[in-house]
Amino acid sequence: MAVQSSHTAFSFLSPLRSHSIVPETSLLSFKPSLLGYPFTATNRRRPFIITVSSKSKNELSVDQKRQLLEQYGLNPDEFLSEPSPKTKKRREQSKSGTGKQVLVEEPKPPRETHKLLQVVGGTARRKKLLSPKSMDVRPMMEVVKAAAFGILQAAGGCTASLRPGRWLDLYSGTGSVGIEAISRGCSEVHFVEMDPWVVSDVLRPNLEWTGFLDASVIHTVRVESFLERAEHFLVGIGNFLVEESDKRGLDLGMGYYRYGEDGSFDYISVTPPYAVVDYCILMDQISKSSIVGENTFILVEYPFRTDMLDSCSCLVKISDRRFGRTHLAIYGPKWALKKKYVEKTKRKQEKLDLLREVEISAS
Repeated sequence: MAVQSSHTAFSFLSPLRSHSIVPETSLLSFKPSLLGYPFTATNRRRPFIITVSSKSKNELSVDQKRQLLEQYGLNPDEFLSEPSPKTKKRREQSKSGTGKQVLVEEPKPPRETHKLLQVVGGTARRKKLLSPKSMDVRPMMEVVKAAAFGILQAAGGCTASLRPGRWLDLYSGTGSVGIEAISRGCSEVHFVEMDPWVVSDVLRPNLEWTGFLDASVIHTVRVESFLERAEHFLVGIGNFLVEESDKRGLDLGMGYYRYGEDGSFDYISVTPPYAVVDYCILMDQISKSSIVGENTFILVEYPFRTDMLDSCSCLVKISDRRFGRTHLAIYGPKWALKKKYVEKTKRKQEKLDLLREVEISAS
């Protein structure tokens, strides 16, 4: 015999046990009116089964549940138990919808590095550099880096190396651009990188491996914050640079000064992540910052279909080259542009002289 109900919910019933099979004699004493369904009996003995629904609008009280279980010949204490206060509160919150839904985030996989970069030229030439395997840090391509330093060296009047000076590497990441600058003759490089993991696991090991840690200063801040408060980050004592927070308590009788007569750098490299930077806002902030001087060279890497101005502060664009989807713009003083024009004219004249000599010798 089977009795089924889809209107009354018995959430207190646990999965059927062995003693939930009741003899037919007890079934005859069962009152069908409790469930509201007609009751039919057969001569065949079969197990007693109760099918319940998940929810009920009119839930039975505890006393009614105990009475019903006793009628089935079951022990109410085995099925009815008082929930804990936490369980009651959780059930109330789930019914009212006021409970806080806590999203459990999966742990992120550890970030890994590999050695695919290398120094292109200078004293540390062909030394391998670390870089993250993920795409969140995008180093400058070696062909772009070689071309950029070739232009800067020619503009500075020395094709073999950079003229000595200070370099500011914005969005430094792996530090490959600043390390290349030290390798080619720069006396000091400032690295600005906001990711602490990149600084500790990529940038600093690269500086230690190349032996340029003593000539480097790392600023773990956002580039925007650095540009806004550049004078606070660039306070020095003698020939040693210290952070503004370290200025207190240092009294060597030498006084404080800022690098350069106007606090500017000789070279600035700008290699930001393309997707998260507005170049108009960034270049405007750089042009208004104290880091740019009359003789500063600025190297900017930017993506395809990005409009770059012909000038930046008091500087003019002396070169703009394309490498696939990557573009490279270099700003510098006006005398560098004139010098570049003079050198270009000189090379052209040398070629004409060589052709004339060939024609004369052939005749």
